[in-house]
Amino acid sequence: MKEEIKKWIKLSEEDFKTAKANLKIKKYRFASYLCQQAAEKSLKALLLKKSGKIIKIHDLVELGKKVEIEEKFLESLDKLTHTYIESRYPDIPRERYTIDETKEDIKTAKEIIKWVKENI
Repeated sequence: MKEEIKKWIKLSEEDFKTAKANLKIKKYRFASYLCQQAAEKSLKALLLKKSGKIIKIHDLVELGKKVEIEEKFLESLDKLTHTYIESRYPDIPRERYTIDETKEDIKTAKEIIKWVKENI
C-alpha cells in the first residue's frame, strides 16, 4: 500500500477513535462530526488507490460512488454528509446529536472504514 494511502487510513482511524472517546464523555456533536471525517478520509484513501488522486469534497455519497461503494451504504453516507455541515455551523437548525443518533453515526463510520479496508 502506498505511503500516502496509509496516512489517510491512519487519520481515519484516529478520527474514529476520537469519535468514540467523545461519545463516552457525551460530546455527541463532536463525535458525529468525527464520524463524518473518519468516513471521508477512509473513502479518500480508497479513491487515491483507485484513481491516483484525491478530490477536495465532503460529500460522502459522491465519494462513495466514485469508489463504487455498495448501494446499501448510500443512505447512511447521505445522513453522515449532512452531519458535516450541521455540526459545524450554529445557524443551522439541529435536533440531532442524541446518544442514539451519534451511536448510529459511529456504526456507519465503522462499517465504512471496514468496507474500505476490505477493498484497498
